[in-house]
Amino acid sequence: MHKSLIPTTSPVCPTTTLQLESAALSTASKPKAASDRFVPQLVSDYARQNPGRIALLDDSMQLTYGELDTLASRLADQLQRLRVAENAVVAVCMRRSAMTAVAALAVMKAGGAYLPVDPNYPRERLSFILNDANAPIVLSDSTVADRLPDGRWRLILLDRNADAMDNAATDPHANCISSGQLAYVIYTSGSTGMPKGVGITHENLLNLISWHQKAFAVTPDDRATQFASFGFDAAVWELWPHLTAGAAVHITPEEIRSSPELLRDWLINQEITITFAPTALAERLIVLDWPANTKLRYLLTGADTLHHYPCPGLPFELINNYGPTEATVVATSGRVETHKQAFEQRPPIGRPIDGTQIYIVSESLNPVPPGEVGELCIGGAGVARGYVNSPELTAKKFVPDPFTQTAGRRLYRTGDVARWLPDGQIEYLGRVDDLIKIRGYRIEPNEIVAVLNSIPGVEASAVVARDDGAGNQRLLAYLVVSRSQTPPSAIELRRALRERLPEYMVPALFVKIPELPFNANGKLDREALPVPQNGTVLRDDNYVAPHTVLQEKLSLLVAGLLGVDRVGINDNFFLMGGHSLFGTQLIACIRDKFGVELPLRSIFESPTPALLAQQVERLVVTKLESMSENEIQNALQQANSGGRL
Repeated sequence: MHKSLIPTTSPVCPTTTLQLESAALSTASKPKAASDRFVPQLVSDYARQNPGRIALLDDSMQLTYGELDTLASRLADQLQRLRVAENAVVAVCMRRSAMTAVAALAVMKAGGAYLPVDPNYPRERLSFILNDANAPIVLSDSTVADRLPDGRWRLILLDRNADAMDNAATDPHANCISSGQLAYVIYTSGSTGMPKGVGITHENLLNLISWHQKAFAVTPDDRATQFASFGFDAAVWELWPHLTAGAAVHITPEEIRSSPELLRDWLINQEITITFAPTALAERLIVLDWPANTKLRYLLTGADTLHHYPCPGLPFELINNYGPTEATVVATSGRVETHKQAFEQRPPIGRPIDGTQIYIVSESLNPVPPGEVGELCIGGAGVARGYVNSPELTAKKFVPDPFTQTAGRRLYRTGDVARWLPDGQIEYLGRVDDLIKIRGYRIEPNEIVAVLNSIPGVEASAVVARDDGAGNQRLLAYLVVSRSQTPPSAIELRRALRERLPEYMVPALFVKIPELPFNANGKLDREALPVPQNGTVLRDDNYVAPHTVLQEKLSLLVAGLLGVDRVGINDNFFLMGGHSLFGTQLIACIRDKFGVELPLRSIFESPTPALLAQQVERLVVTKLESMSENEIQNALQQANSGGRL
């Protein structure tokens, strides 16, 4: 068991609440009785009856339900002594681990709302989120504490000052939680150029939990996974439906999260029965070979457009899901089956989940007939309370529900375009506005544009998503650069963006254009943005040509993967737009081309063709040591002629 630790000497911060009120909320329904059972009580109930069953496992520790409940209760008691009360936001900024779930549960036990924050976010973004949410306390640990910005919040490191826990109570007194009370807050990309926080209530969360446990027949014998980034709302879905049912939740190791083959093998070895994978990864998992006796029952996916149907004979079901953060993770869900229409349309996003209503409407909120296109709106128990400290935006996106007689019910206008199919399922078609979805992330282009326009030498910009020709969506930034000063290079742009934005929001290519195209209404004409050409794509000034055949081949592999015309031997794979999924593909290309197996970490440790060439050479030498001189010469000749070693 890992002992949770927090200090006791910092000054006490006053309790802070969220301002989510708006005209749309003025007639909100009354909360349920305090005796209703929500996440903290449900976990405690199971822990009292089954204290020895495994609740959480990661690379370094495992916690039983008894240990989980005790640790969370002791931390909750400490938080209550620091005056954390109803609706107070407490940030949890830690690497994914069993202790991350302990911290989140403790906040809810104390009566507060937990705010999951990815420690890999740039310092400026972390600062904005913590200040915007008015978080009086940040729970973290010493491994990421140096990444956190300074602020008026109190920092509590859970791996320090163990003795401070000795006097903590194991039965905090804030178990009276109402349905309308906040359970958590998650920040998503915002159209104003800054991220926005979504407040989710215990009623919202309980609806998700109840549907999930029923839909997937969750029992204490299940083994689920926690795969998503903790700051991504899919992590909510992965944790609480399973921990309130007595199932074991395995924290997926970082080193296998980008490799379909390694992830498959891990899921099989751990006898996982339910797992989530973002769409891009799920599409690669369903084409792999799986043993018929695998324990996996459900592969859940979502957050991006699914393009492929599962292969016949998979030993588990593929479930496609749809739902914005504002509707508590999942609003529609459905099994994706192999059928003859696999090449005629994309897989549907299923049907509304329990407690949720879906309306496909015209601009004036009138329902459109089945088969016709309209905006997808969401009603029911999953609709969030609103946006943090933003009543105007809340009123704009959360409107009174005209389709129900229940007082206070609202619709969330998603901005997504969809239509009803003849079988009652829903087909997702795209966006009303320009919100982009890539690799499971929702991205507001204006947030990237705001940063680009602040960079010296950039006068105006636009960001769009384009297909790279291989079915992968990539971010492209179009720039109008100053004529009076030297334009920034691609590497300078990426460095500036990475200081303020998460990795997934950094464009893959930067295209220089003389001016942005606008239509007759004065709006940006995205369709008129030109296809990138060799002469318009911004490059780095320090191009160094390959010196050896091996360097040349690796440079060509990277260039082809990233969709650029050339890559120098000192060009950084990640600074040129690469990411972990592309890294996995590069490893596969190297294996196929040279017959050697590099671990994924090699791309991070040796991100340039020159350094990669050294890695490949070492593996080749090791491989050739057992061969005769003639075999070596033949293998080298074959490799230099384009064959495989």
